[in-house]
Amino acid sequence: MATMSHHRPPAPIDPLDRTRFPADPWQLRETAYEDGDLGVTETLFATSNGYLGLRGNVEEGRDTHAHGTFVNGFHETWPIRHAEEAFGLARVGQTIVNVPDPKTIKLYVDDEPLLLSTADLDHYERTLDFRAGLLRRCVIWRTSAGKRVKITSTRMTGVVERHLAVMTFEVEMLDGHAALDISSQILNRQDGSDEYHVTSAAMGEGVDPRQAEAFEHRVLDPVLAEVRDRRLLLGYRCHNSGMTIATLAQHLVETDNTWTEKLSVSDDLAKHVVRVEAREGRPVRIEKLVSMHTSRGVPPQELADRCSRTLDRAVDRGVAVLQQEQAQVWSRFWEESDVELPDQPALQQAVRWNLFQLGQASIRAGSHGIPAKGLTGSGYGGHYFWDTECYVLPFLVYTHPQAARNALRFRHGMLEAARRRAAEMAQYGALFPWRTINGEEASAYFAAGTAQYHINADVAYALMKYARATGDDQFLLDQGVDMLVETARLWADLGFWQTNGNRQFHIHAVTGPDEYTTIVNDNLFTNVMAQLNLRAAVEAVRRLRIADPAQFARAVARLDLGEHEVDSWQRAADGMHIPFDEATGVHPQDSHFLEREVWDLDATPADKRPLLLNYHPLVIYRYQVLKQADVVLALYLAGDAFTAEEKLTDFAYYDPITTGDSTLSAVVQSIVAAEVGYHDLALRYFYAALFVDLDDRHGNASDGVHVASTGGVWSALVAGFGGMRDHSGVLSLDPRLPTSWPGLTWRMRWHGSRLRVTVEQEQVRLAVEVGGPVTLEVRGQRVEVGDQEVTVALDGHGSRRDGAPTSEAASGGSIPTDRRRGTPGRPSGVVPHSWPEEQWESTGAVPRGLAGSETEPPRRTAQ
Repeated sequence: MATMSHHRPPAPIDPLDRTRFPADPWQLRETAYEDGDLGVTETLFATSNGYLGLRGNVEEGRDTHAHGTFVNGFHETWPIRHAEEAFGLARVGQTIVNVPDPKTIKLYVDDEPLLLSTADLDHYERTLDFRAGLLRRCVIWRTSAGKRVKITSTRMTGVVERHLAVMTFEVEMLDGHAALDISSQILNRQDGSDEYHVTSAAMGEGVDPRQAEAFEHRVLDPVLAEVRDRRLLLGYRCHNSGMTIATLAQHLVETDNTWTEKLSVSDDLAKHVVRVEAREGRPVRIEKLVSMHTSRGVPPQELADRCSRTLDRAVDRGVAVLQQEQAQVWSRFWEESDVELPDQPALQQAVRWNLFQLGQASIRAGSHGIPAKGLTGSGYGGHYFWDTECYVLPFLVYTHPQAARNALRFRHGMLEAARRRAAEMAQYGALFPWRTINGEEASAYFAAGTAQYHINADVAYALMKYARATGDDQFLLDQGVDMLVETARLWADLGFWQTNGNRQFHIHAVTGPDEYTTIVNDNLFTNVMAQLNLRAAVEAVRRLRIADPAQFARAVARLDLGEHEVDSWQRAADGMHIPFDEATGVHPQDSHFLEREVWDLDATPADKRPLLLNYHPLVIYRYQVLKQADVVLALYLAGDAFTAEEKLTDFAYYDPITTGDSTLSAVVQSIVAAEVGYHDLALRYFYAALFVDLDDRHGNASDGVHVASTGGVWSALVAGFGGMRDHSGVLSLDPRLPTSWPGLTWRMRWHGSRLRVTVEQEQVRLAVEVGGPVTLEVRGQRVEVGDQEVTVALDGHGSRRDGAPTSEAASGGSIPTDRRRGTPGRPSGVVPHSWPEEQWESTGAVPRGLAGSETEPPRRTAQ
């Protein structure tokens, strides 16, 4: 039986402390306060609606790891300083701003402050309710005088009114009377310190490229600071980007006790202080409604007027109605996108937490993109990456197509900047930015950033997936065709024809998804995805010509499109070089990948992981070692381009040398492992992804939710264990249910209808819950499903392979393993000088290309 390498995920067991986080299918509940993992729990209990996000910081303001309140797209810019300048390098960085924080509500009982880290607590419970979209907390605190105080609070970001945050804070004396002071605040935390002038614990902890950049200047320049109609108003303009924001808060106080209030505002702090002579059994309830509006340049005064209108509507409806409306929206979310795992409450809870994060990141994102961390933390600077198109959009396409459409329209809004970027890179067409907020490239390290040209194909992939699953031809033929044409132009210009036995189209000097291998020729993922992109552009243009000649004529004029271009895209797609090694039956990740030495992951100490934080990039680039799935991702996204045998061989080769250093890998490895039969390994990878944040598997959950991984969890369930594919617009199922699971149920949209799919060990049950009939294939059998449930018998769940591929698969065939595998600084990584020259070459110690590279035809001048 194959062995399990230590760099692979552990056994699929529930990793959470269930005495602290009880298993509950519909909520994440914390029953004991601990301050040792504040950063993680601030992320886990964050609330967001896709526009406004509040980290799960405690109401008291401290203790805390990193305060965070974020508005999607609201960012500051700063000059990127390169050690050595070169033409075309990204010049301006972009970082999401920590906007004024409205969460803080401090409590003093007889002048004694409530601080959870030191408080004598009789009871503590905090709950993130997935169905209500609400964060609740209940604390019973015994003061030093022995008085028991009950504090209950709620927090939500509105999904009906996305510019609104609603908080409640209720205090009740259970024993005796007391003087209460409740100080509700709005604080500008962005500019360096908290209310105690203490720098955030998250700042300055060392170099980690996954964290956001720190600013060297004041970011939020104050413009407004006033009390307006008993409301607290703060307004700012970002120092460099010029973006503007206004924050307006109103407090409603309910109590039978005697009370007074005082409102005060300064540039960076607004306070509403309520003083109460609290009697035993007579609660004090404060409702805090906060509105935020932002703009690329509208004066904060106008934004303040918008905030006033938002608050007026909210006050008129009342908090109870607002919370009821919130629950109704989330109820509809679950109707469309719930995934059910019967008889597995702990697993069900983790799945729903991941799905809830997808909803929080996208449900009201509107015209904005979906950042890599959503709005739960400042990790990756609030940037948008290809993660959205390949990991998040599939979930939205099949469950919330309008949100998917919005995300694609957001990319379309970047098209003009992408055209400029392509020209700057001496290319024709459009090149979407690798990482960005405002549409401009913000990747300072081009080798692992700009060189990832596959971003273009990823956008095209998501676009076609949306068009085929929804039948929304209008969007495809209106805005979509522009993106497809301009990205196809980029590939046609970037690649070139070369004759070496046969005439093939090559793409050189790019980086694939695996950032441990950069600036390579013929990266397989890039070539395969570019092929899909080119064919999609051809398909869209030819469909447009037939479907709407008038609109086609407008597109031709708008895009200056020629028929010869379309034909050239077809030829490039058909002639695309897809690397394949006949000797091993493996698709090389790039043209020289198999020539490199294999990194011995089994011999790499745990304290040297992840590799990117412990080795210079050049060291990593010299080896066959993967940060994230590359070829294996292509096997999934373009699965109809590979045979079952090729998928098995490729997976067996690449899986042992994939580190798991990226949270984007486990979900894809789970999907392909399930497809090729490694059923135990598929479940291990699924658990690794499912608990990546809940169990802080990568040690950086404190920076925010790994939103792409949460999207991948849905894909691992539906595409991995459910076996769902839709290659070329044909919906099909070929399930791979784990042997320990009794069943799996999900809903998905297909051409306007909502299909319910239930996979069990011996059958698949299908029913249309909303809309007309759906036609699909179940293991090659054509099935039409209407409102009556259809049952299709299953003969097992594919081939079953125990264990996992061993590292010998990547050790070079007949070459001894110890001569093919090495770890930097270890003798096994050194090739003896006494070996004959031909054996040097066969081990890959000297790249074959250095022995005499072929002369390439001269490149034409870029258009």
